[in-house]
Amino acid sequence: MFADRIRALRKEKGLTQAQVAAEVELSARGYQDLELGRKPQYDTLLRIADFYGVSVDWLMGRTEQRTLP
Repeated sequence: MFADRIRALRKEKGLTQAQVAAEVELSARGYQDLELGRKPQYDTLLRIADFYGVSVDWLMGRTEQRTLP
């Protein structure tokens, strides 16, 4: 779920994996691993949610609501 959602968000914004990785303070390989299914560390999860403007719960598949009310 997480991998699919960050991949879709990245494509919606027309960004490369390397561009997102730089913004969220990861190596390009580290971000690629997340899109391939590796689970994120807590601080990485927060940075990705902030970067895309979505809720952590949505990223992790706990809700279908993208943003907090």
